[in-house]
This record gives sequence, C-alpha cells and structure tokens, in this order.
Amino acid sequence: MRRIFFVLLLLGGLFMFGLPHIVNQTANRSAEPPAHSPQANSAKPEQPVKDGAVTVRLYRHATGTIETIPLDDYVTGVVAAEMPAEFPVEALKAQAVAARTYIVKRMLAGGLSNNIHPGADTCDDPAHAQAWLPAETLKERWGLLKYYRYYYKIRVAVDDTSGVIITYQGQPIDPVFHSSCGGHTENSEDVWKFAVPYLRGVVCPYDQPSELVCRVTMPLGEVEKALGVNLSTAVSSGANGLFQVVNTTASGRPKTLLVSDKRMAAVDLRQKLGLRSTNFTARLDHGEITFTTVGYGHGVGMCQYGAKGLAEHGQNYAQIIKHYYTGVEISKL
Repeated sequence: MRRIFFVLLLLGGLFMFGLPHIVNQTANRSAEPPAHSPQANSAKPEQPVKDGAVTVRLYRHATGTIETIPLDDYVTGVVAAEMPAEFPVEALKAQAVAARTYIVKRMLAGGLSNNIHPGADTCDDPAHAQAWLPAETLKERWGLLKYYRYYYKIRVAVDDTSGVIITYQGQPIDPVFHSSCGGHTENSEDVWKFAVPYLRGVVCPYDQPSELVCRVTMPLGEVEKALGVNLSTAVSSGANGLFQVVNTTASGRPKTLLVSDKRMAAVDLRQKLGLRSTNFTARLDHGEITFTTVGYGHGVGMCQYGAKGLAEHGQNYAQIIKHYYTGVEISKL
C-alpha cells in the first residue's frame, strides 16, 4: 500500500511540474500558427532582409487581398503546401531553406520580380510562385489531430533553420525543385533557356516514390488537337513514328521531338498533354496512345522524394541541399 502511495505521489509531481514545462516548450515552437492580417494593396516600402525582422506581403488569390506575414510563418505555409508532412525532418528543413531562399531572392529584386501583383512580394499560386496554405485549409486537409502534429513538425524544421538561405557567390540562388526526378536530375539548359552553374544534373539514388511510374491513355484525336498536328500519316508507323526523339538531355530524357513533321520541345509536349514528366514512352493501340512516364516534374534542382531518401539514409539538410545545388553555400541572413 505504501509503494502505491509513493507511485501516486511521484506521478502527481510530474503532472504538476513537468506538464507546464512541456506546454511552455511547445508554445515556444509556435504550435498554433498566428493569425495573419489582411492589408490593402500599397507600395512596397524599403525594408532590410534580416532574420526575425522581415515580413512577406502575400497576395491571396482566394480573397484578392494582400496579407502581411512574418517571414518564417510564410515559410511554414509554403513547406506545408509543397512537401508531404510525413517526410523526415531533415528533408523538411531542406525544403524550408529553399522556400526562404526563394522569397528572399524575390524581395531583394523588388518590383522587378513582383509586377503581376503590385504591392505584393509574392502570391500563393504555384503557377506563379510557391504554393502557400493557410491554417484553416491545413486543418481541413489533415484533420484537427494531424494538423497539430504536422504543423509542429514543420514549424520545428522552419525554426531550426531560421535565417538560413542558399547562396552562390554570395547571392541567393533560384532554388527550383520538383517532386520526383526518376533517378537523375536535369541541367537547367536542357529544360529552360539558360545554363545555371548551380543547377547541374546529379544522380539521385533514393528517388523511389510509389507513384514513380504513371500510365495515361488518350484517344489519338485528343492528342492531335492538343499538339496541333495531324498524326494520321504516321499512324501506320506505330508510336515510334509518332514521337521521334531528335536529341536527349544529359540524363537521357527526350529534349526535342519530331511529332509528325513538327519539331517540338519535350517540355512543351509534356505541358500540352498534361504528362507528369518528359521522361516518357508511348504505345499506340486501336486508336489510342498510352504514355508511360517516370518521375514527376521538370527534374531541375532538388528532387523532393530524393531528399526524403537522403534524409532517411542519415544526410542532414545542408548535405541534401549541397547534393542538389552544385557549388552553393549555406548562409545566414
């Protein structure tokens, strides 16, 4: 009986003194995201980009307003929108540093990079900038219990890298990323116009998401309409006659294609057909074309599923970043 009494007394002490400490530590990690205040559209004032001092002016497409948000609160919403919260913390940290670098680079450029939405530093549309999600949307997506668990996990990744950005020769980089490269990332000039020294293709050993390979079937007429070509004369040659590879990228993906008698960039074909990547093969059967793609996204910069694999194999966020962005430095604001 005396032993039970002492056990109960010990548990009571832990409850009285240990619980407040845990609550205080959780509060210090910002377990609940702060409310963001809408602000009328106005000219962007001069402000230094300093850790803990800078705010981001975010144009919200859903409301048509500009909200002023502390930098790391903005980064938290970006990471939550751009990377699965189930990923390892070191991968989330790498994404947080990339997100912070992106917005710092835009803000240093001023209106030159933000002329779509005057008065804003960026917007929440991933077609224009980084995706960003507010607390209410995250609660709907994850459910209330997972929301607090996932938000805290992401916030830890953001806080632990607060003020950290990626630089090349002293300047913030353009930290492009994608979901899955299929085993090797791309050189920037193989996807876009210019060669960027830190956007070099690298081997990605751990890129193995369950959705790595995807198949989609389209009627021949739908493909013709989307690409603006007449494929009837090439049908007799099979799929190889429909899509002839003129040249490839450094990683072996199609770069330029001959579609019927029309030369076409593989990135344009991917966009027009809505394919997951340019790493594809095609099969023609009974008037339908089945495309098989490997990977997801443009393939340049950081591969998110590859970052997940590197983290699971013991790499920290700085090692992950330096793997995907050649010759960069990890710097503090």
